[in-house]
Amino acid sequence: MIVNRRHALQLGLLCGSSTILGWKLFAAEADDTLLPTYLVQMEKIRPLFTKKAAPESGDWLASHKEPGQTFAQYRTIAPNRPTPVRKKIYLQSIGTFTVEQERVIDTLRRFMGIVFGLEIALMPPLGLEKIPAAAQRTNGFTNQRQLLSTHILYQILKPNRPADAVAVLAITNEDLWPGKDWNFVFGQASLGDRVGVWSTARMGDPVREAQLFLRRVLQVAVHETAHMFGIKHCIAYECCMNGANHQGESDRTPLVFCPECDAKLWWACKLDVPKRAKELHEFAEKHQLKSDVAQWKHIAEALAP
Repeated sequence: MIVNRRHALQLGLLCGSSTILGWKLFAAEADDTLLPTYLVQMEKIRPLFTKKAAPESGDWLASHKEPGQTFAQYRTIAPNRPTPVRKKIYLQSIGTFTVEQERVIDTLRRFMGIVFGLEIALMPPLGLEKIPAAAQRTNGFTNQRQLLSTHILYQILKPNRPADAVAVLAITNEDLWPGKDWNFVFGQASLGDRVGVWSTARMGDPVREAQLFLRRVLQVAVHETAHMFGIKHCIAYECCMNGANHQGESDRTPLVFCPECDAKLWWACKLDVPKRAKELHEFAEKHQLKSDVAQWKHIAEALAP
């Protein structure tokens, strides 16, 4: 999610023409065997979702006019999908993490495994000494260290992307910025290159705000990863793929994907939809994701065999 340069909260995707063309370079062969089933399942859960509310002043859609993306449109772009060779999502940690933050990352691996139906593998951690001085700076407003997100994407992740990776996502406790004239970003992803990075630096205290911190981590991680599967921002429903211009708007955004966006993942990853819905409900209950438990419960019930 790319926002204005002076007050940047970029939960983002790089969407230049080169990356859009890059989708086709990584696309798996289309297989519509399960498509009729997915279309029926979409309609089963559609009544459970709320149409996207009109944006308030300062919200994402108040300043970004986006066309959205239906499930039907998604299938025509030949998006990045798992293949018999590219079948893992990799997490790359950069810098140091507290015990509490490492615990959250372990929970994140389990959550992403359910959402995408893929193995979530860990790459060897990287220390900050691997980031050159030219890719670091001190933020003039907060006086905190920042790492250059584009350096991480294209100088660290892309050259070292494993052959069996459908996507590689870096996570760091350091603040990020994407380049000249930008203040900071929460995260950034490239659709065509299957790499993304995001930061926990502005997500709260993992001890005093444990539940809020966990939910923010889960939300940004699956949002960013979904971008790497070619999924654009959602403007149709209240959905995990909504753009966000500030933390308050991001916190209002559901963890749950709407029927149009979730169907993209079902189709791309060939998911067992009822089984996954049940597991997501159980996960939300176990981790006390109170604002999302009820919605996943209703979805699981609607999709139950």
